[in-house]
Amino acid sequence: MELPNDPMILLSYVNTQLRDNYASLDDLCAGLGVAREVITEKLAAVDYTYDAERNAFV
Repeated sequence: MELPNDPMILLSYVNTQLRDNYASLDDLCAGLGVAREVITEKLAAVDYTYDAERNAFV
């Protein structure tokens, strides 16, 4: 699956997937076949980082 290009839509999509389907960011990346850096770098550009305790980007 191709990830959304817009960072805010990506944020919403990723956080929803983490909440509903995946126990961690690593699980999500493996499930979608996407490198962790792709997601973290796009979301870091809009000041969001992954919080493992919350299992969400905040």
